[in-house]
Amino acid sequence: MGQPLKPLRTGLVGAGKISAAYLSTLGRLPAVDLTAVTDLDRRRAEAVAERYGGRVAVEDSVADLVTREDIDAVLNLTVPAAHGDVALQALRAGKHVYGEKPLAAGRGEAEAVLAAARERGLRVGCAPDTVLGTGTQTARKAVDDGLVGRPVAATAFMTGAGHEKWHPDPEFYYQPGGGPLLDMGPYYLSALVHLLGPVVEVSGASSRPRARRTVGNGPRAGHSFPVDVDTHVTGTLRHAGGALSTLIMSFDVHAARLPHIEVYGTDASLSVPDPNTFDGAVELNRGDGWKTLPTTAGYPRAGRGAGLADLSEALAAGRPHRASAELAAHVLDVMLTLVDAAGEGRTLPITSTCERPAPVTP
Repeated sequence: MGQPLKPLRTGLVGAGKISAAYLSTLGRLPAVDLTAVTDLDRRRAEAVAERYGGRVAVEDSVADLVTREDIDAVLNLTVPAAHGDVALQALRAGKHVYGEKPLAAGRGEAEAVLAAARERGLRVGCAPDTVLGTGTQTARKAVDDGLVGRPVAATAFMTGAGHEKWHPDPEFYYQPGGGPLLDMGPYYLSALVHLLGPVVEVSGASSRPRARRTVGNGPRAGHSFPVDVDTHVTGTLRHAGGALSTLIMSFDVHAARLPHIEVYGTDASLSVPDPNTFDGAVELNRGDGWKTLPTTAGYPRAGRGAGLADLSEALAAGRPHRASAELAAHVLDVMLTLVDAAGEGRTLPITSTCERPAPVTP
């Protein structure tokens, strides 16, 4: 029957750039209550506490934060290389975890996180939660309702010139665990799993046109740094239902007119909005022009942190949460296998799978 909803008391680890998007949402979510924060730069943690009028405690370390008795869950907004370690520290301290993507730096670390959660009966959630908004969810309902007929194929494109154009400290995007696929791929692949189900095999190719990049924004503008990952990745994915998805993830494209995601069925085509956002127009074309569909599903007016709120509500209701670690682990496996397939020049099977998360109905 579930329990009455009470706020999930949450400790924030990592008060960097992405935290601002979460903090702008958490204050209006009754399912989440921020109680403590820590960051390698204490000044950033103190800025968060000040924003909350001193109601949020500042801790010196992850170890200090995860052992607090007034914390039920840890919101992990650290850099990708630290995601797995912070999650494991929180789980071993008996806390639920919701983290930024990717779930971990590698398959082994991701499985360790899943195993620790299972062993302790704890929940692990993982971004992106953008796919729980009205954009992707309205598109999913259109697919599930048969508006496109049988899905045959899809395309997913994320192209840009590189995060160093706007981010003041972009180096980690170009280290292992980063790159366009590991950084932006989770949005697109999570959306594709919501739309078409899990992936069973992949093939691909990748390249690294530039060995170094230059910071273009902030006090470090002009600083040059090495590129340690491929920055243009193409792939073909076969979903369990038979549909084929074509993927391009690139930090090497200065301009393009590609759609974000489109789904092609036996009866119609569907245009899906940017999965890096929560909303946007969903359009259907049966051969008679594009027509905007009414919003029929998804969390309205959602922002970063909706996945954490969904986890909190799922705990109270006794149901699975939607932005799950199982989905994130499958997406991570798909991305890493695509990297392997590109390096080996052959098609490789995906050994993991996951359930399609429950749709977000009105």
